Amino acid sequence: MGSEHIVANSSNIEQQLLYSLHGGAFTGPEMLINMSLALVLGLLLASVYRYTHKGLSYSQSFTLTIVFLTTIVTMTLMAIESSLARAFALVGALSIIRFRTVVKDTKDTAFVFAGLAAGMAAGTSNYFLAVLGSCFISTVAIVLHKLKFGAATKGEFMLRFTFDTTHDSGAYLNMLSKNCLRSTLLYVEPSSDSQFLSVSYDTSLNPNVTAHALAREMATVAGVSDIRLIASQSDLDY
Repeated sequence: MGSEHIVANSSNIEQQLLYSLHGGAFTGPEMLINMSLALVLGLLLASVYRYTHKGLSYSQSFTLTIVFLTTIVTMTLMAIESSLARAFALVGALSIIRFRTVVKDTKDTAFVFAGLAAGMAAGTSNYFLAVLGSCFISTVAIVLHKLKFGAATKGEFMLRFTFDTTHDSGAYLNMLSKNCLRSTLLYVEPSSDSQFLSVSYDTSLNPNVTAHALAREMATVAGVSDIRLIASQSDLDY
């Protein structure tokens, strides 16, 4: 009986060792396929993000993060499998980490979730869902980027200039009324001696008026100097 018990124990140890070497429910080829697919999908999402990104907040580190995140999530899902204990252990481990990076563009968050979803699908061997979902999200992102969906109306500018208070402000107000469909005062900041004002307007030009033409006409107004026109994009903060 003793020898049979020892043989049984050694057999169980060998089975546990083989189980751990093969990654539990996933074999070596399956793990390689899952990780490779996650890498490809992460590169796809990162490329689409780089192509559709607008504004000045582009970060190469964030682009690489999408690739790493997709692959790491796949590895995490394969490690958890269907074990509830491992899932709780993962939650406890992640609660120790503090993420302090500020996401500058809200669209970046969408790509983070896309990478998470692709990694989860690949990690659970849902290959069709992983490929179809990533391609669908990428197509939607590119189409919306091409259509400039949600972008501000073409012809909108932020006008900034310095005004000498010894002159009549009605002159530049008439100029704005003649050249702009809409002009909204954003802020006025007086100088230390209150002789000059730093003025900013949110403007929408008439269809037949260009930014250069408005700048030239504003330069002819008495008391107006230091004129700057900034194109108002959908991601520009005032």
